[in-house]
Amino acid sequence: MIFTAAPFIKNIGESKLRHKCSLEFANLALSEKKIGMITPEILELTSEIVLEATTHGISEVVKLCLKNFPELMWDQTFTRKAMQEVINGRQVELFRLANTYLSDGSLTKKGLMQAVIKWTPRCASPDVSGAAFLMQIELQWYKAVEDRSEPFMKSLKLPHYQLTKAQEKKTCWEVFVEQRQDLLKEAGQWMKHTSSSCSVVATLIITVAFAAAFTVPGGNDGSTGIPIFLNKGSFMTFAIADALALFSSVTATLMFLAILTSRYTIEDFLYALLGEMILGLTFLFLSLGFMLVAFGSALTMVLNERLKWIYIPINLLVALPIVLFAMLQLPLYFEMVISTFRPRLYRPKKL
Repeated sequence: MIFTAAPFIKNIGESKLRHKCSLEFANLALSEKKIGMITPEILELTSEIVLEATTHGISEVVKLCLKNFPELMWDQTFTRKAMQEVINGRQVELFRLANTYLSDGSLTKKGLMQAVIKWTPRCASPDVSGAAFLMQIELQWYKAVEDRSEPFMKSLKLPHYQLTKAQEKKTCWEVFVEQRQDLLKEAGQWMKHTSSSCSVVATLIITVAFAAAFTVPGGNDGSTGIPIFLNKGSFMTFAIADALALFSSVTATLMFLAILTSRYTIEDFLYALLGEMILGLTFLFLSLGFMLVAFGSALTMVLNERLKWIYIPINLLVALPIVLFAMLQLPLYFEMVISTFRPRLYRPKKL
């Protein structure tokens, strides 16, 4: 019944079943081939399979090969080629799987550094939401390789045959930055456009919240100036929510202003700019929520004397924009948080 109503559920189930059966068949085939084979035959048979799977990012096949034939990691030439292919294709899962097998030889690490600074169309993953995220991921890849290399690698000059005339006598870091100037410019424009749009919304919330603080619902007593609805519970909700909306929107505006006035150097895209964007969006979301709570409380105070049940539809209507905003912005927000504070590239992976 469910499959008839939603065919995509059936398609997902069939796809998962095919995937599981394919892995079981591959595991069975590798186990059968392992019987009676010596190390040279194992290397010859499986090295091309692993390299082809690495090129296409099929981590399950690589994991099966390493599980059945750990002798592959004894071959330093194969290890170097595999890791360079992983980095050239920006295969995160394979890097997490194989980073424990990085060779201690400087030649291997030099090859990895040369691979990570090279910019190719394969670096631009379709799963990345924008240029700023792609710039951050590139910096994370560079840092991941640099952390596993000797300290002199960042200032190491590349061999002349790998450089153009304009790139001669430049370090790895300088070539890395030079090859990503277009990406850096696009990422800066995305940050400026997003910050400008969000700062406009935050400024509008500041205006509304500030004005509401001096034009309270019901007005003030003519002789004392005290709000007429001061003793009502809804008024305290209104006052607190309005104050929090004002403070949150001011903080959000300051965060977006910090982004707009940034130097937009390439290092800023690793943590600083996206961290400020995360804080700005957080306080913007809070200010929007507090503003709507203040509006709902004010409307309840005004209409509650005549319509006792009015708070129910008001609360439902107040929740609608918050839910809509969350549905539209939270996926990008969570991606930004995970990419900045818990990137998959740095997480360990067990065989």
